[in-house]
Amino acid sequence: MKSGVAAGTLVTVAGCLGEDPDQDEFTVTLSQFPDTIDPLDHITGDYFDVYDHIYEPLFDFEPGEGIFPRVVDSWEATEDGVTELQLIDDVVFHNGDELTAEDVAWTINRTVDPDLGVPSPIGTFGLGSITGAEAVDETTLQVMHSASAGLAEFEYGNYARAIPRDWAIDNHDAENEAISGSDAEDFNGTGPYEVVDFTSGEEIVLERFDDYWGDEPPFERVVFNADGESSGRAAALETQETDLTINILPEDVDTVDAADGVEIRDVTSFRTVFCPMKNTVEPFDSQEFRQAMNYAVDNQGIVDTVLSGFGEARGQPVSPGINGFNDEIEPYAQDVGMAESLVEESGYGGAEIELQAPQGRYLNDAQIAEQVADQIDQLDNVSCDVNIGDFEVVSDANQAGVDPDEFEIPFYMIGWGVITGDTDYGVQGFFRIPDNPNRTFEDEELSDAILESQQIDDPDERRAQLEEVNRLAHEKAPFVYLHTQESIYGIKEEIQWDPREDETVYLWEMEQ
Repeated sequence: MKSGVAAGTLVTVAGCLGEDPDQDEFTVTLSQFPDTIDPLDHITGDYFDVYDHIYEPLFDFEPGEGIFPRVVDSWEATEDGVTELQLIDDVVFHNGDELTAEDVAWTINRTVDPDLGVPSPIGTFGLGSITGAEAVDETTLQVMHSASAGLAEFEYGNYARAIPRDWAIDNHDAENEAISGSDAEDFNGTGPYEVVDFTSGEEIVLERFDDYWGDEPPFERVVFNADGESSGRAAALETQETDLTINILPEDVDTVDAADGVEIRDVTSFRTVFCPMKNTVEPFDSQEFRQAMNYAVDNQGIVDTVLSGFGEARGQPVSPGINGFNDEIEPYAQDVGMAESLVEESGYGGAEIELQAPQGRYLNDAQIAEQVADQIDQLDNVSCDVNIGDFEVVSDANQAGVDPDEFEIPFYMIGWGVITGDTDYGVQGFFRIPDNPNRTFEDEELSDAILESQQIDDPDERRAQLEEVNRLAHEKAPFVYLHTQESIYGIKEEIQWDPREDETVYLWEMEQ
């Protein structure tokens, strides 16, 4: 059993407002504004940055350290496939309703049950081993999982939230539809901030929730807005229109560094950028051809030039700091001769392929995609074009699965942030075969290795098996591996805050 003081990290930051009354308000500029108000109907970092302050996590997750009590006071694996969670008392939603175990259980079930609520990518990827939940009494619930308790802990420790069941059903028919609306009253969580003003697509304004169960967060009022251009976000910081900006591009770093009172802070993230190759179509059904595509690309050169060093070349699906990262695996080094030789071995000499990539979703993504396609195109025996489009096109391709009748794009660029801190989150959605129509790669050996890891209880044995999963993923080359990108933020100098590897921004971790 694990237990502790549920107030967690808030104790260390509460009430640190300094002497500047203007800092009662804090503005955050995102790279994209949430296009849904349902906290379960998304899996994108910008959305979490907003909604975690309204629908707070049940646990505090510290990258590399594990999960710690927050709204959950203690938890224990009571039998195979079942973990019991005990909630703290006197937690209320913003509308005044008390939080109950039934609310948490219903929210989890709404996330993982495709017949309840809305199809949720959180259920597919974030809570992949969670099969359901059930309230035992007012403050106790059981979470059922198909995998080991250790894996389940990584998942619910990062993705468990709570929506008030009766409010959501009565006001939003949330058992059948996504929660939607255009008013502040359409948000209702237990977090340290409540919504007081909402302009869909533009701005959401939060204020401290007076009846919050924990310690007072550091700012009275918080404004979230968005600018899709890095230069615009940097300019807003320079002109003091915002206090924190995310996803600054390398070419805008100097602008922020030169401005008065603000600075750049960066950290190597848990987000790896790569190019999946669906192996149910030619020429990607050949392991030799997929390896050739990796040898054709100069990962380190792209990091040094296009990213100005704000990244690390990678040769496996996850980054250092993730449970199961295999530190014996080196990135593929560019070797044009090897690439051309492997293409000939594959039998696909003369292949013509196209890379689909987004623009504005990842650091310099379009420029990177153009470099990747150009380096592949320079092979004597492969032609490669690039098509730059909206991120939704890439996202749809990633969700389409491996049935050739269901997708048109077999080769595309995407990034994946392993925010649970565990390799399983970075591989199972892509490679696991059973009950996974969204997989992007069809290989029984790799799938079986993942399934085996999910059933191992001993943490050291499970870590070793995950390292084997990453070794197989390197060898079989389901992706053209690129890099782990850095998270680059611009922030007011006086704010004491260290960026997190999982890309999460918690205002309660700030002080000044």
